[in-house]
Amino acid sequence: MTHYLYLHGFQSGPQSLKARETAAYLHAIAPEATFDSPQLSPYPAQAIAQMTEYIAGLTQPVVLIGSSLGGYYATWLAERFALPAVLINPAIRPEDDLARFIGPLHNPYTGEHYTLGWQHMDELLALRPPRLTAANYWLVLGTADEVLDWRQAVRYYRGAATTVLNGDDHRLQGWPQCLGQLLTIPGRQPTI
Repeated sequence: MTHYLYLHGFQSGPQSLKARETAAYLHAIAPEATFDSPQLSPYPAQAIAQMTEYIAGLTQPVVLIGSSLGGYYATWLAERFALPAVLINPAIRPEDDLARFIGPLHNPYTGEHYTLGWQHMDELLALRPPRLTAANYWLVLGTADEVLDWRQAVRYYRGAATTVLNGDDHRLQGWPQCLGQLLTIPGRQPTI
């Protein structure tokens, strides 16, 4: 029985549309699989500590699914635990992308108020793995992503399995059509 762990993006949450689509698909097609999409801390070091502890407690095979900033976190976790990861329009340089959000923020999904500082950009930078194992990844990218440049992901994850949805945006409207391929990814036991 595989456990699918969905990591949401910046200013998002477990109730994001992609998370709900993924959960509904797995429930309908693979009811023996388990799925979770925890609310991640808005602070990078805390989010990674939260997910490291979570994964270390799992005993079944795991497949990571990360969207945007969640894709960046999934990359660190995939390398740390030798796990497969599906990355949906992943952030490549979030310390640059999120610098414009320094200051007080409000998460519309959770209602949480918090403040991002420069130390959090440093935390993001510290989460960039020194190397990537391309065979661990399946990229799902939209060429009309209005937030992130899909070509950066293709270059960064060179050699990874890649699905490019021409004209699709950051939300990735075509994600439901990709869900069938989730079941072809062999989950792996976390290497602790």
